[in-house]
Amino acid sequence: MIPSFILNFKQEICLEETASTTVLQTPIARLDISQLSPGMQAVIRLLATSGATEEELSDLVLETDGFNGLNKFNYYLQNFQESGLISQTICADGLPIATIVPLLSGCQFQFLEAVLDRSYILSRFAYCRSDRNQIVIESPLAQMQVVLSDWRGGAIFSLLSNSQSCSQLSAQIPTISEAIVRAFLGILLSAGMLEEVKQSEPPIESEALQQWEFHDLLFHARSRTGRHSNPAGKTYRFQDKIASLPVVKVREFKETIQLYKPELDRLKTTDRPFTWVLEERKSIRSYGKQPITDQQLGEFLYRSARMKNTFSNGTMECSNRPYPSGGACYELEIYTAIARCENILPGFYHYCPQNHSIGFVSELNEAVEKLLKAAGNSTGEPAFAPQILIILAARFPRVSWAYESIAYALILKAVGALYQTMYLVATAMDLAPSAIGCGNADLFAKVAGTDYYAESSVGEFILGSIDS
Repeated sequence: MIPSFILNFKQEICLEETASTTVLQTPIARLDISQLSPGMQAVIRLLATSGATEEELSDLVLETDGFNGLNKFNYYLQNFQESGLISQTICADGLPIATIVPLLSGCQFQFLEAVLDRSYILSRFAYCRSDRNQIVIESPLAQMQVVLSDWRGGAIFSLLSNSQSCSQLSAQIPTISEAIVRAFLGILLSAGMLEEVKQSEPPIESEALQQWEFHDLLFHARSRTGRHSNPAGKTYRFQDKIASLPVVKVREFKETIQLYKPELDRLKTTDRPFTWVLEERKSIRSYGKQPITDQQLGEFLYRSARMKNTFSNGTMECSNRPYPSGGACYELEIYTAIARCENILPGFYHYCPQNHSIGFVSELNEAVEKLLKAAGNSTGEPAFAPQILIILAARFPRVSWAYESIAYALILKAVGALYQTMYLVATAMDLAPSAIGCGNADLFAKVAGTDYYAESSVGEFILGSIDS
């Protein structure tokens, strides 16, 4: 038996009333309901407040507007549902259990009944979190979320990490009836967060889905549009709330080393052709007898990452550099762990793209050596010792201050863009470049003295000399 559903507008939809008009404000349109029939006005007011079942709403229109009003009611309700504006709260034993909330337009909810004698288990992609003073269940496989009404849904959810039937669940929680268990399982099943277990075998995923890890699929689904209704793009959501970070990180150093600047006009005529550089680009993990020089490091950083100029886009301060960055935010900071470099003492340094200099952060201590060793191990050759480890850190608020939903994805794209720029510059300069797949962000924060949540490492790149 399909349980009853209470229909409501989603939380972000509201009625705005003035002396002359009443407007339904939705994310996609404004509807002046004062032009509608009395029955439809009553329906919309109910949907915006306490809600009602579809049958109760239909009876209200029939009583107020007569049979002629039913077609208009069905038309509006279908449009509201197809636009993803209606949430549905399931009730059993006269009590609300949970609410299905569509996350985007076109999300069609069709209730699937849980079968009493069958076993079910949570999808490995389903998760529970707190959102706006509510407990919600979500999954990157689903286009809807489930909002829990009280403890009962949470209690059932917590037991579904193992295969369970309705009777098994109700036996484990005696205060929850089998009808409530069945209704809640139906919601999770309908939302794509529950899977049926057949013959005590785990659910079978497609080959493509098997190769997704939970965090990767969640990141993919939430940082691109299509499976959520969150604002995405440059929204400047913290404007007038939090000051944006300056275009250049301000930091004082006891010692600063001014780096060599190459003559770009000369390089334009003497550099190797772009196609040669592009075709010869590769990772090189063997070094020459002599270490990289301070002049080579200076030229490399100047050509790869220096700041060309700054400007304002009217809202925040931006800059131009040799590689692209979303919204010209240029959130990436460059740190160098130097093991061997001619004319520069070993240690940990921070690069200033505006002054084209490096500031001394610390000597080559145990923590810095751990960073270098981890980079060497990442190459698959434990005995490999990088001459210079370049660590890319992101000042996250530079991007998240302006962008919503896609901020971290933009940062990783900037890392990729800078990687390629570094590869090409190193190839043109006859240096040995290699990007690293992963690094220890906690260890970096300790060495650099940064707040893990404000500025943390997001990429690593090793650099050295090669024999002439």
